[in-house]
Amino acid sequence: MKLISWNVNGLRAAVKHGFMDTFNELDADIFCVQETKLQEGQIELDLPGYHQYWNYAEKKGYSGTAIFTKQEPLSVNYGMGIPEHDQEGRLITLEFDNFYMITCYTPNSQPKLKRLEYRMSWDDAFREYVDHLAKTKPVVFCGDLNVAHNEIDLKNDKTNHKNAGFTDEEREKFTQLLQSGFTDTFRHFYPDQEGIYSWWSYRFNARANNAGWRIDYFVSSQELDGQLEDAKIHTEIFGSDHCPVELDVDL
Repeated sequence: MKLISWNVNGLRAAVKHGFMDTFNELDADIFCVQETKLQEGQIELDLPGYHQYWNYAEKKGYSGTAIFTKQEPLSVNYGMGIPEHDQEGRLITLEFDNFYMITCYTPNSQPKLKRLEYRMSWDDAFREYVDHLAKTKPVVFCGDLNVAHNEIDLKNDKTNHKNAGFTDEEREKFTQLLQSGFTDTFRHFYPDQEGIYSWWSYRFNARANNAGWRIDYFVSSQELDGQLEDAKIHTEIFGSDHCPVELDVDL
């Protein structure tokens, strides 16, 4: 099964920059999208053979997620069931026969870390949410998790140590998440791979210089480790400041 995740940084803009060509070429079984920046009715995608599920932020032109899946799920859940965390369209959970699939757009702690406290609350709630699901069946979650876990996961670790996405607090929350029974699938296959990133600032020629961050992930329950086949980061694909990431897994 091929799973794809992509923060498109505005789906309407991404469509103008070849989103549908990429979507068709990748031919995923499940395609997860973050940061759609849409309200209901603002776009219609013709995706034959796919079921479409959307979660919109209350704030216009902000956040938002979607999942497109060839197989119809048993159930669909939007958000975590916590009003504080469910107003920005950041989470969709699909339940299938033998696993849960989640697309997640984790809140950014923002400049001067003005939203770090909220981010810590989100991280705790999300960990509890996936831990609860994992008691029933394995979980695969993906998306822009807005954290570079280790120094190897960004180009300029020393100058970013106290910036959003690479604070000790955010990195520790991600460590706690993995320690609760989950696998960072890219590092599962490529534990020492350097220079592979999934997001580059639009400033300072960052992408041309590969001054990036790996903040887009597929994370899966450790019990699926033996079923993982490969993890990829499609640095060759443009159309957003992020590139798609992929997980191939026998589900």
